[in-house]
Amino acid sequence: MSLRKTLLIFAVVWVAAMTLLHGGLNLHLFEHSRAVAGNHPIYKIGFLPVTCHLTCPVTDFINRQQTGQGIFEPIRFNSWPELKEAYLARHTPATFILAPMAIALREQGVPIKVVYLGHRDGSAVMVHKDSDIHSMQDLRGKRVAVPNRYSNQRLLIFRALRQAGMTVKDIELVEMPPPDMPAALYSKSVDAVSSGEPFMAQTELDGYGRVLWLTKDVWPNFISCVLAVNEDMIKKDRLAVQQLVDGIAKSGKWLDQSMDHRMDAAQFVSANYYNQNPRLLSFVLSKPPDRVKYTDLMPLKKDFEEIEQLGRESGILIGKAHFADYVDPSFASSADRLPAYRWELPR
Repeated sequence: MSLRKTLLIFAVVWVAAMTLLHGGLNLHLFEHSRAVAGNHPIYKIGFLPVTCHLTCPVTDFINRQQTGQGIFEPIRFNSWPELKEAYLARHTPATFILAPMAIALREQGVPIKVVYLGHRDGSAVMVHKDSDIHSMQDLRGKRVAVPNRYSNQRLLIFRALRQAGMTVKDIELVEMPPPDMPAALYSKSVDAVSSGEPFMAQTELDGYGRVLWLTKDVWPNFISCVLAVNEDMIKKDRLAVQQLVDGIAKSGKWLDQSMDHRMDAAQFVSANYYNQNPRLLSFVLSKPPDRVKYTDLMPLKKDFEEIEQLGRESGILIGKAHFADYVDPSFASSADRLPAYRWELPR
């Protein structure tokens, strides 16, 4: 065998080994669940380090403080493709995911069911502080960045353009990973950016970004991310799904109960789950206090019908799946009646 062929084989084996090692050690992709006392499985749930998914680490942290163990195992991902592929491979039977992406997956035959919302509002359109952009009309001919094809921020821009008597042809719409958006706005390689927090707040906190508008002001009760589970999990373990939804509901109410709770969450989530400066999360959760909300998380038909309509208009949905196909609201009905977690961070 030639030296060149030997080196090529070695390189292929090395890359495959490193990929498997990364998946096993860092992403835990080869463990579907782990048993705890009483032989009850603890399911993995995927999340990203964004405020839309904040109830995931908050639920985990509070349960570990109260009982010494979580009710699920949160698995952090760094990108939407990575998170989606883990769900499709059934390494995470539950996941926080973009609402339009969940609908699109259902249209493709994926057994996914939305069981709760991740948040309300919690996004913005940012421009450079020195720009002359002060309205949607001022974006005519400008370059606007959104996260990806299936992000609700993309639909948000479509909706806002329509309200301003414009179309997507009036702007240059580009897709960009949210972590890259602050630098792009700072360098003025784009004129406006929109994604989930805390990336929008980062531009404001660092002094070069200016809020064109918050989603709460133009699309009240905006939904970006939802909590979804595999239908098999519902069939095999409804109790676990209910426990998951209950935990998310109680942590959301805990977050919205007081500013002290929000500031506490900013500290322990940043340090233990997000690996971010807590100053950033503190800013998002308080400037203004209703920038993002974690109550009123029942999945409602009217909200998703608007997402469906915008998805069809923008070309990301074909209209094959409807509310009853991809939403199971039965778990949310009882969860919404629960009180907030009764827990305070020790001082």
